[in-house]
Amino acid sequence: MSDLLQSLSAHITGALTSKIKKTDVALHELTIEVAPQDLIEVAIFLRDDEQCAFEQLIDVCGVDYLSYGDSEWDVGGSGFTRGVKREFSFDDSELDADKPEFEGKRFCSVTHLLSIKNNLRIRIKVYCDDNEFPLVDSLVDVWSSANWFEREAFDLFGIMFNGHPDLRRILTDYGFSGHPFRKDFPLIGQVEMRYDEEQERVVYEPVSIESRTLVPRIIREDGRFTRNKNINDANVNANTNEVGK
Repeated sequence: MSDLLQSLSAHITGALTSKIKKTDVALHELTIEVAPQDLIEVAIFLRDDEQCAFEQLIDVCGVDYLSYGDSEWDVGGSGFTRGVKREFSFDDSELDADKPEFEGKRFCSVTHLLSIKNNLRIRIKVYCDDNEFPLVDSLVDVWSSANWFEREAFDLFGIMFNGHPDLRRILTDYGFSGHPFRKDFPLIGQVEMRYDEEQERVVYEPVSIESRTLVPRIIREDGRFTRNKNINDANVNANTNEVGK
């Protein structure tokens, strides 16, 4: 499989030359990186070229690289420990000055394609040039199935798709504020909703719970449960013997 993907990578790079910024074959998967302005041309080639024939788009997703590679959890031999590194808060209610400045391109649109004819898959990565207004071209005119996937990436990550016929939220509510898959979106959310019997409608209110770092439950191997089980079994056997007498 790796040889086949390497051959496909060479074919695509040779045909599109400077349009391909980077290729990578890892874990039996081929990934190509494309500049935003070249996405449509590359997509059409991948669809129409006989050696590629990626006739089906199976997914479009977003990636937020804010705090990429950083972790506030220590991993020990028995699992995760309490969050130990909290350099800043993702809570939007706090001052933006407390948040570190992100260097580089923060948002990426990732498109997954499938060639049924050649039994091949490929991934296209496009990094958005503007972190404040991430924008890439829509692939709806190339593969119509991109419609709802691009709406999902817009809804969850705030990535805009230029030329999309109906770019609106698809998973969150119409009045939802923010994009919940962004790394700086507060884990507790921004509002909570409930049904108000007096008003006979759903109302939105500020979040009432306190933001905190959660500690995952760790299951440790010890003798507590085994010991209790042996005691219970012994009691059952003793009772059974008494009844038998």
